[in-house]
Amino acid sequence: MKVLISADMEGTCGVVNWVQVMPPDVVGNSRPSSTVEYERARKRMTLEVNAAIEGAMAGGADEVIVNESHDGMRNLIPEDLHPGIRLITGSDKQLAMMQGVDEPDVQVAFFTGYHARAGTPGGPLAHSFTGFVQDIRVDGVSMGEYGLNALIAGHFGVPVGLVTGDDKAVDQTRELLGENVVGVEVKKGYSTSSAIHVHPSRALEMIRDGAEQAMKSHTSVEPYRLPDGAPVEGDLDHQSKADASDRIPGVERTGWRTVSFTPADGVDLMVVFRAILTAAGTQR
Repeated sequence: MKVLISADMEGTCGVVNWVQVMPPDVVGNSRPSSTVEYERARKRMTLEVNAAIEGAMAGGADEVIVNESHDGMRNLIPEDLHPGIRLITGSDKQLAMMQGVDEPDVQVAFFTGYHARAGTPGGPLAHSFTGFVQDIRVDGVSMGEYGLNALIAGHFGVPVGLVTGDDKAVDQTRELLGENVVGVEVKKGYSTSSAIHVHPSRALEMIRDGAEQAMKSHTSVEPYRLPDGAPVEGDLDHQSKADASDRIPGVERTGWRTVSFTPADGVDLMVVFRAILTAAGTQR
């Protein structure tokens, strides 16, 4: 049985501030950064992914693919990962955070280090892909990265069996995908930049146990599929970003700062959405 782990960073135990999750070379001089804080957080991120790998293997996984899914998509420390996995890195990937889910025989996806959607009160570092996206709705349902990524997995018939991260991320994921998704809360958010955490070593135990449980129960979770003809809407933080997005074929402006499109399937959804992020991201 093959498992795909989509590994994000903001939901890692101990993380509450952007300075902890921003690779210094990506940030440059535009925002505060700390090599010390970042290196500590990426080490904990790597350990949490290892815990999920160990749990998956204990639960019967024959192969585990890890897709690096945080900013720049090269934050995990490869030499510290379990030697029995394959690792996908780099940010120019058609399926983005879900690259690898299209490989033959992937039967379940795990989300590690995930965070809540943009605007979530009490959600540490809550956002949706980037700071200028204020909301994403699919067929009228608001969701964050966990939702779009689940739709891509669902396109290939793959359910999401596990989500780890803060309490708001776990709640939102399970509310959307069903209570049979195993959720592991490594911290409870107080605000956008504060939380109460379990001890990092306890977080590893919880993730390992949750991953093993998810392997045994994943057949009770249905793949999350894009409804036929479902519109996807995105609210952006400035009209100039909607200006730029409106020029993409198939994308329509439906509000001052809102754009919409109707994807053919889950893969098309991510292709068009990435085009919007690219176009809107060039506008200031």
